[in-house]
Amino acid sequence: MNYIIVTKENLEKEHVCCAISNNSDVQVLSKKTWLADRFDDGLVFLKSVERGKCFIEYIPAENAWNPLEADGYMYIDCLWVSGSFKGHGYSSDLLDACIRDSKDKGKKGLCILSSGKKKPFLADPKYLKHKGFTACDEADNGIQLWYLPFSPDAEAPKFKECARHPHAKEEGYVLYYTNQCPFNAKYVPVVERAAREHGIPFRSVHLTSREEAQNAPTPVTTYSLFFNGVYLTNEQMNDTKFLKLATH
Repeated sequence: MNYIIVTKENLEKEHVCCAISNNSDVQVLSKKTWLADRFDDGLVFLKSVERGKCFIEYIPAENAWNPLEADGYMYIDCLWVSGSFKGHGYSSDLLDACIRDSKDKGKKGLCILSSGKKKPFLADPKYLKHKGFTACDEADNGIQLWYLPFSPDAEAPKFKECARHPHAKEEGYVLYYTNQCPFNAKYVPVVERAAREHGIPFRSVHLTSREEAQNAPTPVTTYSLFFNGVYLTNEQMNDTKFLKLATH
């Protein structure tokens, strides 16, 4: 397998793996716009040359859009290998490349979000454990921070206090999200409309800056849904899923 690094120069012509290929689609446009603004923050997007879900996206933890205290670490936004790409060692290729790059840049290690048991859109804890990662912090909602230190004396990263006890102040449904995840641009308006049409209290909070994301009341900033202040899920929803949740 050959790989390519997505940059500002080739972003427009490259497929970003986790979204459909049409650049005029709102999902692709929002994701690529978000990526373009992150390259100056040190973000690296390494992908297979073939179209499909086979890529790793990582960034210096100081610039991550998550409430972390992880200075000196590299934060992995996403490592995704699926479909026909699975079972060929490509995830190891991508992770090894991230490790080499991070060491070359003088980082203390890597960190990534996961959980005790596999959750949608989060790294598989079994895979992380197999690769030498260990859990170093956990929020009240079961979301965990895992890390792979490059030296035994490296201080472990942790969640900021605002994310350790996930909550929303308002009653009803409250959704925190960013443009980091490509499908939010399509599905958040769909859920907003469904809630409005069915008289369901719903408010979306679009995190549009690194500062907002780093001080969010949840460790998962790509998509976090609350009800009456209580965290529910990080799984993206369409109107059918949301209405099933809200009416049962």
